[in-house]
Amino acid sequence: MSAPSACGVDRYTVGISSDALLEPPFTAKLCSPACYLDCPNIVDLYHNLALAEGVFLRELCKAQRTNPRRAMAEFQSSGEASVPASAAAAGPAPVEAAAGPVSSDLSAPVASSPASM
Repeated sequence: MSAPSACGVDRYTVGISSDALLEPPFTAKLCSPACYLDCPNIVDLYHNLALAEGVFLRELCKAQRTNPRRAMAEFQSSGEASVPASAAAAGPAPVEAAAGPVSSDLSAPVASSPASM
């Protein structure tokens, strides 16, 4: 099995969406060790998508391993839809230092791009 297929994607996939994180089979593949350790770029993409929805991918993966239904419920209830109207009208809150990309925490080496050599 290739690394991208271990994550539930293939080279013919066009675009990505946070909607995929609502599908338990996809999330199970994305959070699997085969994907998490061997596909840091794919994990980073979905990490950023999850952050845009107000969810940390690492927490979603932990919840998915212990209780997939609860993980999906938490993901569905996250985001700006749950922000009170008065808070939304005040504008965005200051950005705190967020956790870095998930792949930076992995023990697997990450290849450099040719431009950085």
